[in-house]
Amino acid sequence: MPPGLDHIRTWIFDLDNTLYPASANLFARIDAKMTAFIGDFLQVSPEEAHRIQKEYFLGHGTTLAGLMTEHEVDPHAFLDYVHDIEMDVLEHDAPLAAAIATLPGRKLVFTNGDAPYALKVLDRLGLSGSFEAVHDIHAMDLKPKPAESAYAGLCAAYDIDPHTAIFFEDMARNLKPAKAIGMTTVWVDNGSEQHHDADRSYVDHHIHDLTTWLQTITERV
Repeated sequence: MPPGLDHIRTWIFDLDNTLYPASANLFARIDAKMTAFIGDFLQVSPEEAHRIQKEYFLGHGTTLAGLMTEHEVDPHAFLDYVHDIEMDVLEHDAPLAAAIATLPGRKLVFTNGDAPYALKVLDRLGLSGSFEAVHDIHAMDLKPKPAESAYAGLCAAYDIDPHTAIFFEDMARNLKPAKAIGMTTVWVDNGSEQHHDADRSYVDHHIHDLTTWLQTITERV
């Protein structure tokens, strides 16, 4: 492997806007469903619902975490509703599947979504057989990234030494706890970031296209 990556034994990937490009705009459909859910649940206008949604996302890590904390929303009802979307904007990504298959070691998905949704996305991308497991929001006891407990739970569940793991994320703030426990971090900066932090010291690799970067490093394998 290239210098700095020869110690990696576990490859950990976020799902949304990481394993597929943000330009696919799939998450916009989830975003719209979240706004609708909040508007109906709190009986507020679409504009106010969207404001609350973003406030909770920034303040609690996910919109769901905010709704659970502030309004005791049933997480299952919320996730079932917001993930009930068409995925026709996603296509099989053979180059990405080939690049992931070449990586030496274990591969996992680490997502603030739930497993049923993640599996549908992976199937649509042609990545169903690419990963050992999906560590989802329920496996995190509903405490999402960037909560430190989410990363500790992932490592404990799969006996991962964080010093031999690498984590790919489109949301830079979710890399900070990973770096703190010793993981190598990769920010997939493709336009989806919503929290602009001037401090990027916890980002080891700043990339714009996951497939291209993986192809570059796997050429040496």
